[in-house]
Amino acid sequence: MILEQLIYECTKNNTKAQEQLYHLLAPKLFSVCLKYSRDYAEAQDNLQESFLIIFDKISQFKNKGSFEGWAKRITINYTLQQYRNKGVFEIVSEKIADEENVEIEDENVSLEFLTKIIQELPDRYRLVFNLYVMDDYSHKEIAEMLNINIGTSKSNLARAKGILKEKIELNNNYSIKKTK
Repeated sequence: MILEQLIYECTKNNTKAQEQLYHLLAPKLFSVCLKYSRDYAEAQDNLQESFLIIFDKISQFKNKGSFEGWAKRITINYTLQQYRNKGVFEIVSEKIADEENVEIEDENVSLEFLTKIIQELPDRYRLVFNLYVMDDYSHKEIAEMLNINIGTSKSNLARAKGILKEKIELNNNYSIKKTK
């Protein structure tokens, strides 16, 4: 069944079509959930809830842009809403320095290690980092999505990059010492 037909059948609450659409999109949307969730179990919960919203709102998809992009945006928005509800972005002190430009240039960093240290970032840093670096949102868009100001988005990104750079340097020093 082609995607357009699947979408149409899902608007009619056809459970077989919903199951097919789920199997088609779940792997990609789960990777999105993993980026924005604290752990695997939370990512699974966010994926399930996102699909409930997707199926509930599927009739609102107007074939403008890709369906996968539309579903991804719902998934990201749902996951971020969980953090907004928990007050992750409440600002205690707002001393915003100019955005520090931190470049992480090390081919010796494994994807597994990088994923692990990104996952360990505090929520507000991890979310901004993923939105900006991994999903190409602007600071203005991030600020609107997270209900923070642009300066806070820039500051959180700089802090996230700084923490990641520090962890990579520590790991590299440990690896060098370990191999000697």
